[in-house]
Amino acid sequence: MDDRHLARLLDHAAEVHPERVAVEDEHGRSLTYRALLEHADRVAARLVRWGVGRGDRVGVWLPKSLESVAAIHGILRAGAAYVPVDPTGPVARGLTVLSSAGVKAAIVSNAVARALHERWNSGPEPRLVTVTACGETPAEPNPSNAQWCEVLKDRAPSPFAPERSSNDLAYILYTSGSTGAPKGVAHAHAGAFCFLDWCFETLGPFHARDRFSSHAPFHFDLSIFDLFAAARAGGTLVLVGETLGKSPAALAEFLRKSAISVWYSAPSILALLVKQWGLVAAAQAPRVVLFAGEVFPIEPLKALRRTWPSAELWNLYGPTETNVCTAYRIPREIPADRTMPFPIGQVCQPLEARVVDAAGADVAPGTIGELVIAGPGVMRGYFGMPDLSREAFVADAAGRAWYRTGDLVCDPGDGCYAFHGRRDRMVKKRGHRIELGEIENALQQFQPVDRAGVV
Repeated sequence: MDDRHLARLLDHAAEVHPERVAVEDEHGRSLTYRALLEHADRVAARLVRWGVGRGDRVGVWLPKSLESVAAIHGILRAGAAYVPVDPTGPVARGLTVLSSAGVKAAIVSNAVARALHERWNSGPEPRLVTVTACGETPAEPNPSNAQWCEVLKDRAPSPFAPERSSNDLAYILYTSGSTGAPKGVAHAHAGAFCFLDWCFETLGPFHARDRFSSHAPFHFDLSIFDLFAAARAGGTLVLVGETLGKSPAALAEFLRKSAISVWYSAPSILALLVKQWGLVAAAQAPRVVLFAGEVFPIEPLKALRRTWPSAELWNLYGPTETNVCTAYRIPREIPADRTMPFPIGQVCQPLEARVVDAAGADVAPGTIGELVIAGPGVMRGYFGMPDLSREAFVADAAGRAWYRTGDLVCDPGDGCYAFHGRRDRMVKKRGHRIELGEIENALQQFQPVDRAGVV
């Protein structure tokens, strides 16, 4: 039996805090840890009955909800890896993600189930668990499908199978691809625990009384902290739905009322809250505020610091392939004359970082070069893309593989890295990675378009 497996977090939380609220949504619905464990185990039971096990992939194509959280934990408890799909994105892209991951089953909304059945054309159609949202018509009976309410009647499996390993695949997060096809970043349980260990040692302590925000969508890597740090602490995960998360006025009011103590989002969200809607200090301001995914301009950050003077503010950096790999603690007072963004900080141990030139050789301190990362938190590779996986790494003289982030940084000599842009054509939008080549590829699918260029 391997304790370094994400399924163990829910086991432990349900044992120690069975009646504590594990997850609640913006509409007031909630599940205790005992209830979440029961829901997850019944999902796992259905998946196991369908032959899902270690190494298999299961899609999650649902709006953020109690059901989607239970689905993710259930997939992990079945020994499989979860593959989240953007519920607000085009159906064609979602189908591409599930097909690329070779999912054996998927947990989807009723509307998606119909579209998936009608448009699936890449091998055996995955078995489906369908979730009917409020106001939706239940799915038509289908021998390969199961309704969520039916699944919850399944007999739960044994709590934890001893053959599960920390080296098993845990999740695949799909990001934009320069060739037009999304690429799946594959992480093992051990990599997730590497990140969680650092979080609890450096950003914490976190407690069972903490209320963790869940602003990032589940197909975005910020959600790894939200989902599993909350479970590890035995705290409450407070879900911010897709619509609420993009409405600064409503989100500011929600933040005032929700008593969140640990907040994590892209800087643009915090900047909108402060600048456009005059977010004022809440009665209970977050104790810890984490931001990542893009550069935080200095003026909005100053405003945030003035709004929450007592909060611990952390600038976290890292591509999906490494999760967070460097971090910088924002000082209590930001000098009024500061005009430049803060650095991305020092490497998160036990990860290691270097700054290299185009050939992979170390550059001198004070020289701009590409940041490369090695260690147990780095991805296993891009799922089903061995050539692209090899291209993503550079080997040192000893043969050790280092992930090429594509980000240009400078180390002045003290190991505190400053960000200096990209070496390729990737841009960031609200923290999301977008390859300009993918947009060009999409434009060129329209017959009248002969050539396309995106800048």
